[in-house]
Amino acid sequence: MSVDNTFQLRIFTEPQQGASYVDQLRVARTAEAAGYDAFFRSDHYLKMGSVDGRPGPTDAWITLAGLARDTDTIRLGTLVTAATFRHPGPLAIEVAQVDQMSGGRVELGIGAGWYQAEHDAYGIPFPALGERFDRYAEQLEIITGLWETKPGETFSFQGKHYQVTDSPALPKPAQEPRPPVIIGGGGPKRTPALAAKFADEFNVAFVDIDTAVTQFGRVHDACEAIGRDPNYLRRSAALVMCVGRTDAELAKRAAEIGREVAELRTSGLAGSPAEVVDRIGTWRERTGITRIYLQTLDLHDLDHVELVAAEVASQLR
Repeated sequence: MSVDNTFQLRIFTEPQQGASYVDQLRVARTAEAAGYDAFFRSDHYLKMGSVDGRPGPTDAWITLAGLARDTDTIRLGTLVTAATFRHPGPLAIEVAQVDQMSGGRVELGIGAGWYQAEHDAYGIPFPALGERFDRYAEQLEIITGLWETKPGETFSFQGKHYQVTDSPALPKPAQEPRPPVIIGGGGPKRTPALAAKFADEFNVAFVDIDTAVTQFGRVHDACEAIGRDPNYLRRSAALVMCVGRTDAELAKRAAEIGREVAELRTSGLAGSPAEVVDRIGTWRERTGITRIYLQTLDLHDLDHVELVAAEVASQLR
């Protein structure tokens, strides 16, 4: 049995660039009404680039808890939570609780953490890369282990960085045996190995198709190396979205996010609805992806979200 091959589009936001909870709620409700599969957000505490960043960052899991109660059907998650931000036990509790609050609509994208400036800005330790990956691997063991422990049993783990002793492994998520886990990244060895062992989905973010094909191949091989059927692992991509009905509308949307149309046509999903449908078709044919996270950088442009649902998503079903 393989994963569901239904093709899905998800909205993916970067609220650290300057968005309140209300801003995010508007986008999530618009996406829900338009028929998108999910609303995802980054997990960052500091803006990037030359934007102002105000009103300031919002915590990913506090935000998703609010959205769990303020939306009805759309799935919710992170792309991706940094393992450096939270201890694994409390993170497992947080995600399980939000999953309960949402009625089983949560997914956990998790990575090793990479943005040193945000750690420095908010007093979060930032170990060297090797230690971050070691901690990340232990967190995956602990989080999935806590969720999958049967009711009435306890969970223990002895690692180099984290030790868990006779945990009651509560609360349990609403989804059984656990919420989906998403892993991504471009590392040639450890990332594919962790994905093969723990992930329900592997994501490539903001890379070209050739790079994506190579990385998906590594993950495929890592699955086979441990005896896992690669068809159980969903493939996805994250790409910036910039779509316009006319050239003028397209140029305006690109300018609003500080990008050039020509560059976006190459690196993302940009152009007319028909052009973007064709571009997605190429991605699907060459990589086998069944899900795309549309990076939505202007959270005030709700018409953009509705346009893509009406004139792009409708052509992919």
